[in-house]
Amino acid sequence: MKNRMFILFICSVAAMGGLLFGYDWVVIGGAKPFYELYFGIAESPVMQGLAMTTALIGCLVGAMVAGMAADRYGRKPLLTLSAVLFTVSAVATGLFNDFTMFNIARFIGGVGIGVASALAPMYIAEVSPAEIRGRMVSLNQMTIVLGILAAQIVNMLLARDTSIAESQTWNIEWGWRWMFWAETLPAAIFLVMSCFIPESPVFQKIKGERLEIKDERLEAGLSELFQHKYGKVLLLGLVIAVFQQWCGTNVIFNYAQEIFVGAGFDVDGMFINIVITGIANVAFTFVALYTIEKWGRRTLMLIGAGGLGTIYAILSFCYFRHMTGVPMVLLVVAAISIYAMTLGPVTWTLLAEIFPNRIRGVAMATCTFALWVGCCTLTFSFPSMNAALGSGGTFWVYSTICLCAFIFLWRRCPETKGKTLEELEKELETHPSPSLVGRK
Repeated sequence: MKNRMFILFICSVAAMGGLLFGYDWVVIGGAKPFYELYFGIAESPVMQGLAMTTALIGCLVGAMVAGMAADRYGRKPLLTLSAVLFTVSAVATGLFNDFTMFNIARFIGGVGIGVASALAPMYIAEVSPAEIRGRMVSLNQMTIVLGILAAQIVNMLLARDTSIAESQTWNIEWGWRWMFWAETLPAAIFLVMSCFIPESPVFQKIKGERLEIKDERLEAGLSELFQHKYGKVLLLGLVIAVFQQWCGTNVIFNYAQEIFVGAGFDVDGMFINIVITGIANVAFTFVALYTIEKWGRRTLMLIGAGGLGTIYAILSFCYFRHMTGVPMVLLVVAAISIYAMTLGPVTWTLLAEIFPNRIRGVAMATCTFALWVGCCTLTFSFPSMNAALGSGGTFWVYSTICLCAFIFLWRRCPETKGKTLEELEKELETHPSPSLVGRK
């Protein structure tokens, strides 16, 4: 019992990286209408896009650095580093009055997100027993969605009534700053608590082997990762990672203003609906904590791809028919709910499970890098797609992507529940095609 409680403690600390990941990622959506006016970029789509993607570029850098550094220096120091980066970024983003420095601060926070998103689920998977590993890794997704909800609530509480001139001035001068500053407290707590967790036992084992066999290079690099024997499992990881972003759900968080205004809501209604989606996100992530060990990873991935594809097709039809109001909100909440109990948590769990110990660090970093490339391209492309195709056409594209992913996952996705990392490694070596692993 004591061992289980200790495992829960260290997993919860590592998962705080997910909390800050979720907050830092989404807070900018609520601050967007106000800092754009402050910096004078409200009429410049290029500058708006730059402000939205600077942190995502930092994610790419952080994800790649994290993988190689984690295999060299360990998982724990990198988690502590991410806490430092989150703290610095939270303070600096709200402090600077210059747009360039604002983006530099956002980039630093993005590096923190990239490190935490690559390291936290991997660390949790390596310290957790097989029978609860899926639930523990899903804990990281739970903290991500709690961070998202916290950002949405903070944004709503800080954004004063824009119909009052004095409130609008406060929003533009100070409101957006406090949205970023609110992250400082949890970032500082994560920094302190990260000093009290142990190093991953997998890294300690690899480090011991490295000391015993000094003439053999046991630290995996990109050249080893891209060897033919890892090709199919690497392809699976890359597709899963990119699909989690290109399923389209995350544009609801980053471009909630456009989506809900397009559905007929004013600014106040927009913030309320954003919080509603955040609550649904948290509630159905709790569902995932139960179902991931009961239903399995493969089943949930298929439900996610098929369910989102269907909902987006209906949503697209509703946009084409110019429907507004509650039905649109219900469809958006349904999409968020499906994502929260399937693709959101299960993607991170699978990525932390399917790779052998020897290459897990660099493989996880490579797939996380691909995930953030998917996030960057999704975030950057949505405004142009929405302008060219309309909301109906854009969600039809996302529906098609989900259908293609469903076919791929049906053929290739393994079932990994209930198996130790060592058992999965042996099975993947015996059956190079991941579709054979865990399938009857």
